[in-house]
Amino acid sequence: MKHTYHIHGMSCNGCRNHVEQTLSKVDGVNAVEVNLEKAEAVIEMEEHIPIERFQEALQNDGGGYSIHTNADHKPKEKKKKPSLNGSGTFYCPMHCEDDKTYDKPGDCPVCGMDLVEEHNTSSSSTQQWTCPMHPEVVEDGPGSCPKCGMDLVPKEPEASAEERAYKKLLAKFWVALSFTLPIFLIAMSDMIPNNPLYELMVPQYWNWVQFVLSLPVVLYATWMFFQRAYRSTKTWNLNMFTLIGIGAGVAFVFSVFGLLFPSFFPDQFKGGTGAVHVYFEAATVILTLVLLGQLLEARAHSKTNNAVKELLKLAPNKAVQVVDGEEVEVSIDDIELGDILRVKPGDKIPVDGIITEGETSVDESMITGEPIPVEKGVEDKVSSGTINGNRSFLMRAEKVGSDTLLSQIINMVNEASRSRAPIQNLADKVSAYFVPTVVIISMLTFGVWAIWGPQPAYVYALINAIAVLIIACPCALGLATPMSVMVGVGKGAQNGVLIKNAEALEKMADVDTLIIDKTGTITEGKPTFDKLETFTEAYSEEDLLQYLISVNANSEHPLAQATVKYGKEKNIKILKTESFNAVTGMGVEGKVKDSEIHLGNIKLMEKTNVEISDQIRHRVKKAQERGKTVSYLAIDGECHAFVSIGDKIKETSSKAIKAIQDKGISVIMLTGDNATTAKAVAGELHLDDFKAETLPEDKMKEVERLQSEGKVVAMAGDGINDAPALAKSDLGIAMGTGTDVAIESAMITLVKGDLHGIVKARNLSEAVMKNIKQNLFFALIYNTIGVPVAAGVLYPFFGVLLSPMIAALAMSFSSVSVIANALRLRTKSID
Repeated sequence: MKHTYHIHGMSCNGCRNHVEQTLSKVDGVNAVEVNLEKAEAVIEMEEHIPIERFQEALQNDGGGYSIHTNADHKPKEKKKKPSLNGSGTFYCPMHCEDDKTYDKPGDCPVCGMDLVEEHNTSSSSTQQWTCPMHPEVVEDGPGSCPKCGMDLVPKEPEASAEERAYKKLLAKFWVALSFTLPIFLIAMSDMIPNNPLYELMVPQYWNWVQFVLSLPVVLYATWMFFQRAYRSTKTWNLNMFTLIGIGAGVAFVFSVFGLLFPSFFPDQFKGGTGAVHVYFEAATVILTLVLLGQLLEARAHSKTNNAVKELLKLAPNKAVQVVDGEEVEVSIDDIELGDILRVKPGDKIPVDGIITEGETSVDESMITGEPIPVEKGVEDKVSSGTINGNRSFLMRAEKVGSDTLLSQIINMVNEASRSRAPIQNLADKVSAYFVPTVVIISMLTFGVWAIWGPQPAYVYALINAIAVLIIACPCALGLATPMSVMVGVGKGAQNGVLIKNAEALEKMADVDTLIIDKTGTITEGKPTFDKLETFTEAYSEEDLLQYLISVNANSEHPLAQATVKYGKEKNIKILKTESFNAVTGMGVEGKVKDSEIHLGNIKLMEKTNVEISDQIRHRVKKAQERGKTVSYLAIDGECHAFVSIGDKIKETSSKAIKAIQDKGISVIMLTGDNATTAKAVAGELHLDDFKAETLPEDKMKEVERLQSEGKVVAMAGDGINDAPALAKSDLGIAMGTGTDVAIESAMITLVKGDLHGIVKARNLSEAVMKNIKQNLFFALIYNTIGVPVAAGVLYPFFGVLLSPMIAALAMSFSSVSVIANALRLRTKSID
């Protein structure tokens, strides 16, 4: 039996997988399928299982989710998220729980790092107006205050959660620094001969001063580090803060204990005055430097998603709507499908739509990455966020809100930034054993120095053990991949290359075979009528053209539409077609004026037993050798004519294909067109191979064949017939000018829809993978060298020891340096 339940508490695919796995473990469950969008779970069971058992399983797993019968569940109206939280969506920069998101700021429960705010169109709020005297008055437009009559003024936007978190860290840092600096100076004064401070007070009293000064640092400014360390040990998600908490905590607790109970310690821990040597300066300096690292990290993090922020700036918040001939300024949120909008010179286009009146040039560089403005006229599509040239036009809204291209690009960039690349698995495996290994090394360091170290041996042992804990940095390892992916995905979006997930970036670098479609990929995808050649005296050319466009008027195929457009220009009347049928990969058929009409390729003629004379075959071949696509016209079982259709090769195709081949990638064309036309196009572009007259299943079989030979296959296409091959290939690339089905099946989408985008995608992939490897190398080398040096391996040879304070500085800057290296991708050219 199967039962459907409502699941509460899921926010991402990570939650969905978690719930699915938890429910699957309940005894008696055969299968579980969880739908994130519907928040539903379909559970197949051998016999009825009480819902309480499922609820108990979810509760025992942490209690973050609950299960209800659909009858008990009443959907609540979604309230608008407060602007105080910006977009209201936060995620861990190290993707500890895959693509899990959170609805409020804080720190990751696994690694302890500050959650990062996601930027989307919901966080780009419209302009609001308020009263300077009564700030509680907020209106959507200008006017006067209903309380005092004063003119309303534009409301200042509230700071994002990201900015507020940075300011909070900055305030804590200044507090920590102001108290740590005097502690450091007091401690370092021991190095001054005849220390002048000791003339004011004896060392024991100065130790008490250090203790008092350290309390605001430990208990306020950096207390969050100890909270994270405690949580990490409680949940056994050991991380960087575990090491910091142990290292700085040991130094602080030791110092407090030595201050309160000096007689407990042996003489080697005491100075000449009999006071125990305290390490308040080590604890506070370590914590302050870690706080500085967090501060720099927060600022660097904000730059990694600059691409999304720049895209959000493109979204206008006002538009001019034409209502009954009058122009009215409206909020972008009030625009509905079908509304007529006026776009004035220099304005941003408010939503996606179609031009209904006027001509202009549009700057689409912010979406396609191409700097040259594109000429637009009636019936041409325009996209939200692009900039109008120096002419005004009217447009009809076709896509609004989250359905616009700009919103989809931002959403795709956000999702890709949160995804995990396969190469990150290496870092995850290392990180799983990293912290326990460092703790063990720290304990061994203490033991070795305590037994074999010079006097005072225990002091050396304590300092070096702390240094080992502090210098180790698992975060540098964890950030190595996601930071590069985030910057790379944003870079791609700015250049018209949309990456669906991090895996696509990694796979693109390994592709050695590229399969491309002809129509719409190599060619413009805008077929034009070339010629109608006739072979009969039974029908006039006008009659044949009328039969041709009448049956084609029922088809949505681009070739059919080209002939219909030509017929309308010639004022040919379209007749009614009965029993219309589109034969996949062959053509169309129907009945016009009681005559059976078959229009299509040679396969359709063979299927319907229509004989083609040698004369017709010869003339067809001539047309095909010129790169034309040919359709035969048969009336009542006899071929009377053929029509040739031209489709111009894109100007960028030849150069792009050569650039792709120069990178060692074989380019193969698969087309449903005939062999002669395909050969002409392949020859002109110097393709490695081609296959003609292929059906959708043929394209998919060819992909499978190449994969069986060990090839890493990418498929680029734009039509519904390409969707199976796109899904089957190792990497599907959709041309943004194509169908939604093709784009859904692909892992990379090229907004402009030409092959040069594949060159950009390959260059981007290579740059990102190189950057990731640099980050991983640095993180591994840093820890491989840093931990032994902190343990004191250089001391027997060079007398060199690493202070815990220097270790803290190195650790803080290791993560920052990984992010800084990732940010270099922003300046990388991928053309």
